[in-house]
Amino acid sequence: MGTDARLGVDDPDGYSDGVGEIIRQWARTRPELDVSALEIFGRLHRSFLLYRSQINEVFEDFGTNEAGFDVLACLRRAEPTFSRTAGQLAKQTLITTGGLTLRVNRLEEAGLVVRERDAADARVVYVTLTDAGRQLIDDVADAHFTELGRLLRQVGPSERRQLAGLLSTLEGSLRAAAEEAEDEGEGAKAG
Repeated sequence: MGTDARLGVDDPDGYSDGVGEIIRQWARTRPELDVSALEIFGRLHRSFLLYRSQINEVFEDFGTNEAGFDVLACLRRAEPTFSRTAGQLAKQTLITTGGLTLRVNRLEEAGLVVRERDAADARVVYVTLTDAGRQLIDDVADAHFTELGRLLRQVGPSERRQLAGLLSTLEGSLRAAAEEAEDEGEGAKAG
């Protein structure tokens, strides 16, 4: 196991990953610059790109994509009706409002969802899984979660729990920083 104490880089397998090399290069080029956050964000970014590449292959095998899976999965979890309003879908998926409309249109054209107006308030539109949509999302979810397990096979159960907790903490820190920046921006506009 190699450790570069000056950089705070642990190398558990005795080799340098790409992010470790980038950090060492910055240390040589700009030793006064604190690039320690790159140890986290650089590795998160690279991990995300690898993850996305692998899961996109699963989605493509079923003729869908990440956005389609996200909407269908959100509806599948809405038992017993398998239905949500467009607003609920926007809040519970990782898709922008504009992207959501496009995605729902495509899913509707494919016969996987239907739109229905609320009987009491015609302004409210529900998106509901069809039987074909429910079958597809069940099939995709089986393959998707199997693939996620495969991707994590070198990470033990206790490490998974620890990593999940740390990532939750990181998300909270990022949200707090975003809110702080938003508050500062509003304060600058008012001043």
